[in-house]
Amino acid sequence: MSHPQTGAGDLVDLVIIGAGINGLAIARDAASRGLSVVVVDRGDVGAGTTATSSRLIHGGLKYLERYDFTLVHESIRERHLLFRTAPHLVHDYPMLIPFYSGDSRPGPLIRLGLAAFDVLAAGRGRRRSRGLSARTIARRWPHLSRRGLRGGVLFNDAQVPWAERLCVELLIDAERLGARVLTYTTVTGLLVTDGGVRGVRTRDNQSGREGEIRGRLTINAAGPWIDRILDGQVESGRLNGGTKGSHIIIDPFPGAPDTCIFFEAAADQRPIFIFPWEGRYVLGSTDLTYEGDLDEVVASDAEIDYLLTEANRLFPQAGLTPDDVLYSVAGIRPLPYTTGVADNAKISRGHTVLNHAPAYEGLLTIIGGKLTTHRALAEDATDEALKVLGRPRQRCTTRTRPLPGADTPDWYAFRADFPRSAVPFTPAQSARLLDIYGVRARRVLELALSDPALAEVVDERTGAVAAEVVMAFREERAVTLADVLLRRTLVGLGPDMAVSTAVTCADVAVRQLGWDTERADAEVAAYRAELRRFRPRGLNLAPATGTNDRRTS
Repeated sequence: MSHPQTGAGDLVDLVIIGAGINGLAIARDAASRGLSVVVVDRGDVGAGTTATSSRLIHGGLKYLERYDFTLVHESIRERHLLFRTAPHLVHDYPMLIPFYSGDSRPGPLIRLGLAAFDVLAAGRGRRRSRGLSARTIARRWPHLSRRGLRGGVLFNDAQVPWAERLCVELLIDAERLGARVLTYTTVTGLLVTDGGVRGVRTRDNQSGREGEIRGRLTINAAGPWIDRILDGQVESGRLNGGTKGSHIIIDPFPGAPDTCIFFEAAADQRPIFIFPWEGRYVLGSTDLTYEGDLDEVVASDAEIDYLLTEANRLFPQAGLTPDDVLYSVAGIRPLPYTTGVADNAKISRGHTVLNHAPAYEGLLTIIGGKLTTHRALAEDATDEALKVLGRPRQRCTTRTRPLPGADTPDWYAFRADFPRSAVPFTPAQSARLLDIYGVRARRVLELALSDPALAEVVDERTGAVAAEVVMAFREERAVTLADVLLRRTLVGLGPDMAVSTAVTCADVAVRQLGWDTERADAEVAAYRAELRRFRPRGLNLAPATGTNDRRTS
């Protein structure tokens, strides 16, 4: 469905604040149902909470123990839909859940919960869970601690190794449907007149130019920052009670497993993961009450020690120390503000579409939400938007609409055929391009064939080529070098965070995109500055300190 182009002075149906996964999903859904949409974000798409997730598409197993069957059912359904609409990004992911004596959740209870989960997932699941004896686990995972091991279950869930690419593809599809996405544009205030919200005031981060975007309805989808958007303009109690989650990334270690292990931490009985990820391992996550600066969230030394201690307990041969941490990732979950909860895991992971009417007509705020259920959240938000706007209800098509990287009649046939046609690329390069771009790998190939310079490798570790840099800027709305490295090509998430690659990619931008050397140098410096929040090991960057969190009992 096409839309007229909207200019800065036009009145649009929806102004969406926030280009994380939820804001982009709403834009895509709303545009597909005929609404004119503008999305505004002060940074890049998916650069906030989305980029700090556990990269898992949960079927909702963890929510069974809270008897949240609605969220379990929704999560199972959305996982199933993502397997169909984004098969290049979302994959089957088996995980072992070992049972140990002393665990707060007895093995038989977990088995019962998994049996209930398999029933709920019937027809939408993958393989059913399978119980394993302690002897079988010791044989299959010989380096796992046997002390107190009582058995376990092999459970099948899903992973999205590159959550950042989910956001990029939502962006691309939303714009194909007519939405406009304005990144690096700060919302400086709401347009509040006559008891209603009529849009937003903005400032372009690069030019400093100020403006207004007028909308019939404004949706505050700023994740952990929703209260900041409302502060001083809309009378509202505190809405966001997000908790801090941190992960650490390490190289393979003695005894490292070849599957995800989902286990209970001895220190606080929190379920945590250790899983293989792109040749390395991710440990996470923590779940801490956080009252600090939302713009300065980094993993603390205490969190890193906690995760390493639990990993060493589970794998006695590992011997992991802080020196083994390549880098860390920390973010704030956009959870509803909840009082009187001693265990943060008990805070709802569901979402709410809050209508501020009648006090403030024309304003919705999105509370909560998670990676797995972003599409369902968007459907709910668009349904509410249509009702508020007095528009006829339109059928939602995103349940079956493939993301751009899966827009082909047969994804698996395309995946099998692409390496044969990708003449300039090695099999490893082709496999990587398919995993990141899906059928859009064909566009990288077209660019590489159009100019031999674009087939040149810019990152030796991954085999990424110059064409990806050019495509990121020209066709995927990258604005900065950091956007390219951390959220388009993903080479910045390697063990060395692509510090040297940044210079090579900046040189490509000089030759192919018209950058001058001053901009290239400034972009490299800005990229290095952005890496400080990851606390990368061995890089000459001043580490941030992360002290504004506390563990709840």
